Amino acid sequence: MLKFIYVIIMNLFRAPYMIPKMRREAEHPEKYSEEERYELARHVIRLMKLTGGIHTKAYGTENLPEEGGYMMYPNHQGKYDALGIIHTHKKTCSLVMDKAKSKTILVREFVDLLGGKRLDKKDVRQALTVINEVAQEVKEGKRYILFPEGGYDFNNRNNVCNFKAGSFKIALKTKAPIVPVALIDSYKVFNSFWLGPVTTQVHYLKPIYAEEYGNLKTPEIAELVRNRIQEKIDEELGTLS
Repeated sequence: MLKFIYVIIMNLFRAPYMIPKMRREAEHPEKYSEEERYELARHVIRLMKLTGGIHTKAYGTENLPEEGGYMMYPNHQGKYDALGIIHTHKKTCSLVMDKAKSKTILVREFVDLLGGKRLDKKDVRQALTVINEVAQEVKEGKRYILFPEGGYDFNNRNNVCNFKAGSFKIALKTKAPIVPVALIDSYKVFNSFWLGPVTTQVHYLKPIYAEEYGNLKTPEIAELVRNRIQEKIDEELGTLS
């Protein structure tokens, strides 16, 4: 949390220029392509990484499907999670986010810039609309990040909680590839007492295709994806120790 405040303070001098620029590009998609808006988001992330002493290593990028849309389901550790993925994911992607957490400054700009979806957990009808919208866009070739844990604990320490089955309704609707994403030490960036330089890891695991999950129910898919992420984290932490 202290590092988050530090990064914000260190970039305050950029705010009068960067935030209006992010808003302008988000509000005028007819002038700025999806690729241009995505690159602006990545540029802002690079600035935050530079001032915060944050390094992120990506593994398994060769596993990402080359064509078509897909759903990325990562474990959730903190505020940096989506930023770490976007930084290492060269092709444009977007995200589904809790509406209540998407209204703070800079978070709001990121969500709008990426054309993200705000999901209201308290409104079943609205949530269903968002699920259908994301499913349609994935069918059309878009790539999305969705955190199936739904939240995270402070100072997570690489723990993986249960995945919510409803998160995988989009995959069943689209039959698109599911890409499990294992995040390691992402919590140290903005959601711990860690103050020094930090290196996080983003592991893109092998996609799970509809041939494998198509006949499963959502709780079974949730367990399948969670187990693969947990296995990868255990493998990496065991190697490091």
